Amino acid sequence: MEIDKNNSIIENKNINPWLACLPTMSAAFMFVLDATIANVALPHMAGSFSVSRDESMWILTSYLIASGIIITMVDWFSKVMGRKTFFIVSILTFTFASFLCGIAKTMEQMVLFRILQGIGGGGILPISQAILLENFELKDRGKAMAVFGLVVVIAPILGPVLGGWLTENWSWPFIYFINIPIGLLAFILAKLFVFDPPYAQKQANVKADFIGFFFLSVWLVTLQTVLDKGNNADWFNAPWICWLSFISIISAVAFIISQIKNKNSLVDLSIFKDKNYLIGTSVQIIMQAVMYASVAILPQFLQSLMGYDAYKSGLSMMPRGLGALAAVIWYGKFGNKFDDRILVTLGMLCIAAGCFILGDLNLQISSVSIGFPNFLFGVGLGLSMIPIITLSMATLKNNQMTNATGLQNLLKNIGGAFGTSIVATLVTRGTQKHQFMLIRNLTDTTTNYVERVQAYTTAFITSHNPMTANYMAKGLINKLLIQQATLCAFIDAFRVFAVASLAIIPFIFLIKKIKK
Repeated sequence: MEIDKNNSIIENKNINPWLACLPTMSAAFMFVLDATIANVALPHMAGSFSVSRDESMWILTSYLIASGIIITMVDWFSKVMGRKTFFIVSILTFTFASFLCGIAKTMEQMVLFRILQGIGGGGILPISQAILLENFELKDRGKAMAVFGLVVVIAPILGPVLGGWLTENWSWPFIYFINIPIGLLAFILAKLFVFDPPYAQKQANVKADFIGFFFLSVWLVTLQTVLDKGNNADWFNAPWICWLSFISIISAVAFIISQIKNKNSLVDLSIFKDKNYLIGTSVQIIMQAVMYASVAILPQFLQSLMGYDAYKSGLSMMPRGLGALAAVIWYGKFGNKFDDRILVTLGMLCIAAGCFILGDLNLQISSVSIGFPNFLFGVGLGLSMIPIITLSMATLKNNQMTNATGLQNLLKNIGGAFGTSIVATLVTRGTQKHQFMLIRNLTDTTTNYVERVQAYTTAFITSHNPMTANYMAKGLINKLLIQQATLCAFIDAFRVFAVASLAIIPFIFLIKKIKK
């Protein structure tokens, strides 16, 4: 270990930088997995706590709000505590909060413990990313990010599968208990293999930005509430949504102004002067929106229209994970031989192709028809997500990494929240639109409709009186109408994802090419 004259650790040359991947990967996997593993278990938790499905959504919302606030403050906490210390505290807090979530007995306890879990988890992902980027030279960062990509891309896809299996075969508390051994392992490995460079060590006289923290908290709380509840409240037709949106916008503007003017700000927004960082982060926001929206919508389609259970619908996402795994392994081995911008473009084309194929759904599709486009989607994620992270950070200095990764992960989380909210609205409004369009064909003057009613009535009349049989026939046709309208809405949503994926490709080539 090399020590400077001030007794500061410069680097540990006796430790292989790949060993730093062990604690960062295990901790990041635990955090990212928890963002999606609870989704399929929400109905079971709602039943345990005797609350509605809508109320149970606060289990997800509280976690996202708390982690979002902490993500932005990662650089400040690292200065106050030292980055390694903050990383270890985050791991232990997250692990302990996971145990508390598993033993929660009321909805109030669960929301409180999820907030604590979000506070613990918020610093894990950006610090893990910063440590990996700093430990490797530029020529090796592609391989390091390929390893990191195993977590960032695959964990959200494994979440619904693992969550469904644990919920169906054990019970929902085990989706939280599973974090305990992973967290303890990450803690031990972090103690052994993570070291702070001078700029990441504890600093004296670090001042707190209480004004910035206040505006940040108000902004994220109101924004997340609007995005989570807006669709159910009919968006801006509800006065309280309008007020919360107004408060969110004002708070966001006030936060940005406070960070620009305050010398002791929570975050350094001057990082956005870097062209690669600005464009790369913007591209990742769209990618995150598409990824999280598609992860939310496909299991919903399979459960609501195809009759899949929670585990089977989660299992349907596995080809996406396999595709991402194959792409990440390929990138780690051959990525240095290609321009990263070309790889990102190929990845976005694969995502768009997968979405266009999923945009040709019908209710008689086989498992292969779901698996192939999912695999293609996964390949696209693996090819695009890792090089775009590398490109966005390539022109930054090491002492900017912690601040940069914190801001980037916050904005990516917001992108994911927007994507999930937008797709919920697309499906709801799209179903209404297509139902209105299709119902015009169901009139007594339409020959096909009359013939179908007569056929169904004849089938039901063997066990019911003529009036009841006719009523049941029309009810069945109405059910089929709603089913087809919902299917059309899902198709439209997947096509929107495809167009969004294609739309960001031109911006990729505005990023400065990195020599390898």
